[in-house]
Amino acid sequence: MSNKTNGFKSYLNMKILHPFYILSLILVLVSCGKSGPETDAYGNFEAVETTISAEANGRILWFSAIEGQMLEAGDTVGLIDTTDLHLKLNQLKAQRSAIAGKSTTINAQTGVYQEQKQNLLIEKTRTENLLKANAATPRQLDDLNGNLRVLDRQMEASRSQLSGLKDEIQVIDTQMDQLNESIQRSYLINPVKGTVLNRFAETGEITGFGKPLYKIADLRSMDLRVYISGDELSAIKTGDTATIQIDTPNGLKKLQGRITWISPSAEFTPKIIQTRDERVNLVYAVKLSVPNDGSLKIAMPAEVVFKK
Repeated sequence: MSNKTNGFKSYLNMKILHPFYILSLILVLVSCGKSGPETDAYGNFEAVETTISAEANGRILWFSAIEGQMLEAGDTVGLIDTTDLHLKLNQLKAQRSAIAGKSTTINAQTGVYQEQKQNLLIEKTRTENLLKANAATPRQLDDLNGNLRVLDRQMEASRSQLSGLKDEIQVIDTQMDQLNESIQRSYLINPVKGTVLNRFAETGEITGFGKPLYKIADLRSMDLRVYISGDELSAIKTGDTATIQIDTPNGLKKLQGRITWISPSAEFTPKIIQTRDERVNLVYAVKLSVPNDGSLKIAMPAEVVFKK
């Protein structure tokens, strides 16, 4: 029994130590290490985040934007109290109506002046004919000319009053347009399509112009920002496609991305790279656009394999 055991051990040692088997083992290990493509860069996903702020002052009457909600551009998500604005608008409407009434009165009076002037012109023509026939006196003609000059001044004053009233109406119309614009801005209209990331206000709160209300981002396409060394820069260009790899419970998942931007200047490796040697290296930032199938999240890490 012991002879068989010793013989097996000798056979095993011979197999392991034989150069052919050692070389075979090395080749197997090397081939296993090169089972997949070498990663060219690492980075994190990001999205264009838009912070929506209030464009009016007042109490929020209602606000429906919820974190995680998908919104379309043009959706109404809230309303800021417009009571004061409507009261001011009604006041301006009343002022405009009063001025328009004055304009109507002045126009009517101007019409009377025009009628009086026509009568005086007829009377003047008659008096001039009588004066030629020595049936009237020069004084009568002078009186008619004086009355005509008075009517001309009265009509000129009426035209001046009408011009001033028109200017007042234009000022009021401009103020009404401003109030209408302010009322329109009191409605919270979502400007871009995307997903609500954060909500900063609640119904019933007092808000002010420029105060953030919520943050939104279009997650249908994500940006992956990575950094490459200078010797890799000549191998890529804007518009190139690349393979994106992300971690999943079942291993690496591959996606396709397209290079949309390459930094024109070098910078030091970001601080998120912890090793000292890598932090002092100069690198170039590269941004890739990756269609999101729902698995990509902001700040998620990923690997990039550039197609060469």
